[in-house]
Amino acid sequence: MYSEVKQDSLEDVVESFAPLVKRIVFHMVGRLPSSVSADDLMQAGLLGLMEAAQRYDANKGASFETYAGIRIRGAIVDEMRRGDWAPRSVHRNSRRIAAAIRQVESCERREAKDAEIAKVLEVSNDEYYSMLQDTSGTRLFSYEEYTGNSDELGFEVAGDSSFNPIEGIQAELFKENLAQEVDGLPEREKLVLALYYDEELNLREIGEILGVSESRVSQIHSQAALRLRSRLKDWVESDTKSTQGASKSK
Repeated sequence: MYSEVKQDSLEDVVESFAPLVKRIVFHMVGRLPSSVSADDLMQAGLLGLMEAAQRYDANKGASFETYAGIRIRGAIVDEMRRGDWAPRSVHRNSRRIAAAIRQVESCERREAKDAEIAKVLEVSNDEYYSMLQDTSGTRLFSYEEYTGNSDELGFEVAGDSSFNPIEGIQAELFKENLAQEVDGLPEREKLVLALYYDEELNLREIGEILGVSESRVSQIHSQAALRLRSRLKDWVESDTKSTQGASKSK
């Protein structure tokens, strides 16, 4: 539909693809705290859409809708990062959970089970599930955050003079490692990620398929993200240090 996007005005693009922004926003907001405003994320998504219209290059091989979806998600994630609503205790618990998963899996040489993680944390299973629920939607390591980046999906940003080939190689290596770790997740966690990101089902729809509540799906999603964080610890820490270094140099 959009082989020559730049011939259309930004108003035309926004009018045509606003439903795409709305669909992505409501898909993502389904796992965020009630304090998060869908309107704020909608505004961020529309900015991402306009940026996509300005930068899209049909010669790169991706359809405009695919490229725009990536840019929209990226803009929303950036907005979520700026508006970090989670208390420090939630971030602290997310790090504790990731560390506990890593400890169990390093010792047992297999996937960590819920009860084993809770035992390392010295909490009950119910308390552990509550901690998972609290981490849902916070500014944690996110499967979507890394797979939603245009460079990491192989789409070089048109006209972006800051593109770094070394960073592109590193991103591709990370993508390969991430794919391997996702494939190695417990079946239920892998299924939740597939239904959520590939099939774009919401938590309620996934719950109906699995026969569990929305809150349980949210817990499974959070545990999958934290399990990936624990298994990709070196990558995540390297990325965090690079970001902090760039911030200090400004």
